[in-house]
Amino acid sequence: MQLNLKNSGSDFLRKTDVQTISTDVITTIASSTAKITPSVIEKLLVERYGLNKQQIKTVIRELVFCGELTYTYEFGHTFLERSFAKPVRISRHVVLTPPNHLHLPKPKDVIVQIKPGASFGIGNHPSTRLAIKAIEFLLMSDSAIMRQKDRTVLDIGTGSGILILTAVLGGMAEGLGIDIDACARVEAAENVKINGLEDRIIISGRSLATIDQQFTLVLANLRYPSLKKLLVRLTDVTEKGGALILSGIKNGEMDDLLEVYTKIYFKTLWKVNELGWAGVVLQKKAPKQKG
Repeated sequence: MQLNLKNSGSDFLRKTDVQTISTDVITTIASSTAKITPSVIEKLLVERYGLNKQQIKTVIRELVFCGELTYTYEFGHTFLERSFAKPVRISRHVVLTPPNHLHLPKPKDVIVQIKPGASFGIGNHPSTRLAIKAIEFLLMSDSAIMRQKDRTVLDIGTGSGILILTAVLGGMAEGLGIDIDACARVEAAENVKINGLEDRIIISGRSLATIDQQFTLVLANLRYPSLKKLLVRLTDVTEKGGALILSGIKNGEMDDLLEVYTKIYFKTLWKVNELGWAGVVLQKKAPKQKG
């Protein structure tokens, strides 16, 4: 990334490692558990580097222009957030990119094209990234657990379709994404088409209560109260020996949720945390033999 700071009117910026300043801003925003306003970044650049207002504006403007950051608006406030308007590597193997963006993949990369829309799931929330990392653990890591053919995946509350796309592109044979929100279904179906997976992924408005088949992998990026209530249904739709990925959990909620899920039906395979959020991979136990 090259920032054009020649017209900033400052000898300081010509002598300073601009890349270091830019990386510091990006890292600060990406690692924050709360959304960050431009004024917070301005204060940081003053305290750490002694920049003046014109220099600060230049740094932020160039980071936005280069597609590293973007402005967002919520409840009358302006925030700076990491931009997903360009390819972004989420994990070792998974790269998210807008449609038709050129990206030179590394060996074993999984490229997921996501068109930004109103639905949840473009990679900017930790719970989405945690679920993607969990999918990678199961399907794409050196010690991948799921290697059998004809594997099926169910994505509950599919949103943009980002998780089911990652799972199928990462090795699942076919999948079903369900969402009660009509807008989400339209956007998810479009993303399925963009990725050329219409023959392998179905997007449906069915509720979880109507699902009467079992899946090799079940994805549920939902909040803690919903996950706790859905224990029985999630158990029913997961194959024996199959995996369940749960995300959307705050760090302080994980122990209680695991106590519920691992008491009878599941065992924990893997856990991950990011910015106060947690994700977990569970495996359904085989029923105990009587006698």
